[in-house]
Amino acid sequence: TRPKRSTERDGVDYFFVTADAFRKMIDDNELLEWAEVYGNLYGVPRAQVADALNRGCDVFIKTDVQGADTLRRLVRGAVFIFLAPPTMLDLSRRLSRRMTESSETLKLRLEIAESEMQQASLFDYVVVNRHGCLNETVRDIEMIVERERGNRSSLRGSH
Repeated sequence: TRPKRSTERDGVDYFFVTADAFRKMIDDNELLEWAEVYGNLYGVPRAQVADALNRGCDVFIKTDVQGADTLRRLVRGAVFIFLAPPTMLDLSRRLSRRMTESSETLKLRLEIAESEMQQASLFDYVVVNRHGCLNETVRDIEMIVERERGNRSSLRGSH
């Protein structure tokens, strides 16, 4: 329900909906998980995930620790990757440079991030996303996906 940024495309980067439409999706059980974060509602459409899994695709869900906790209970065999900044100072600088939040929202985001960092150990993997090193971050995640695919294959082969 947050406003779309100028660089984002509805239906490509995210699906942007009104608060009323989002609440209807909740009432109609259309969301696998949802939460209020930074004063906005975020969620994962259940049908999209089910369709992709039924086609044998890997599904990546970008969520916060609240969403990960919910998904951990709902999706057997899911793998959780915590994407972390190198330091809180680095995160503060990145968010400030974006200039997408007011100073109050930025302060809240950093407070929440600090609290979420304390929960990184609950995830299967932690990947540090260094500024200017996106290719390395992507490579690290790809390696995790390949490792996990291999783990699934070896489990299917044993009886």
